[in-house]
Amino acid sequence: MDKRRVVVPFKATAEQKALIVEVLGSSANLVFLNEVNSAERGRALTEATVLLSWNFPREILPQDYPLLGNISFVQLVSAGANHVPMADLPAHLVVASNAGAYAAPMAEHVMAMTLALAKRLLVQNQKLQRGEFDQLTPNRSLSGMTAGILGFGGIGRATARLMRAFGMKIYAINRTGAKSEGADFVGTLGDLERVLRSSDVVVVSLPLSKATRGLINSEKLGWMKSDAILVNVARGAIIDEEALYDHAKTHPSFMVGIDAWWTEPFFHGKFNMGHPFLELPNVLGSPHNSAIVPGAILEGVRQAVENIRRFLQGQPVRGIVRPEDAA
Repeated sequence: MDKRRVVVPFKATAEQKALIVEVLGSSANLVFLNEVNSAERGRALTEATVLLSWNFPREILPQDYPLLGNISFVQLVSAGANHVPMADLPAHLVVASNAGAYAAPMAEHVMAMTLALAKRLLVQNQKLQRGEFDQLTPNRSLSGMTAGILGFGGIGRATARLMRAFGMKIYAINRTGAKSEGADFVGTLGDLERVLRSSDVVVVSLPLSKATRGLINSEKLGWMKSDAILVNVARGAIIDEEALYDHAKTHPSFMVGIDAWWTEPFFHGKFNMGHPFLELPNVLGSPHNSAIVPGAILEGVRQAVENIRRFLQGQPVRGIVRPEDAA
């Protein structure tokens, strides 16, 4: 058995396949599952040591799990790992997310939403559509504001760099509370109240885990300023859906940008809103497309396969998911 067999279960584009071959072809035996028959598929999974996956539950079915005994490393193309059924997989598997792979475009998206909400662009556009020319209601300047960035990984740090250019202070939350360049304050989830109460803009870029599922509930929303701006580009389940809707509905000065929803096609096979968020004038939505700019997915694949190359070479790898954090 080739101990360097890397299996790719998603249907890679021609560009993606060429990139995977370029980076790993000399150090691994590559198998693209969409190119083999069912018998060869089972053999490929049995003999594989590394799996490069995008949407794991759609690509690897429960009946495939007994075939994964020789796989020691699963690398995701997706930035998050909450869709991987960690509890159902062999305990020896190491799973790595593609953390930070799409940080730059996502940070731009955060800024676009923040600016649109601060400048009341959605509200004023709706007024103009009704024939109302409201020139005197002031919008807000970001300069001098404090941004609370929940999750100070690649996305959070990229967002902070853009926000500092607008003259904003940065209060950040990360796992350890270790100081980080570009932040005026860094704390852990234990400092969440301080950060939420201090922030004019709150950006959610945390991974979904046991500790963060439902983190932003009615109590936490109550800690925030009545005219705060909340932007979520992480996972919908980090915020209590009903609590957010009720808060946005009863606090018209509270602005909300939602890129990550609770029921999405990638995870659930469909899009659904449990509450009519987009009927509220203070809510701006986008279809979880903050990372989708030309070339971004290909660069995400590149980061993922380079992490596999480090694994094959016995070097430290990035983005390892702790089983105890599984959401």
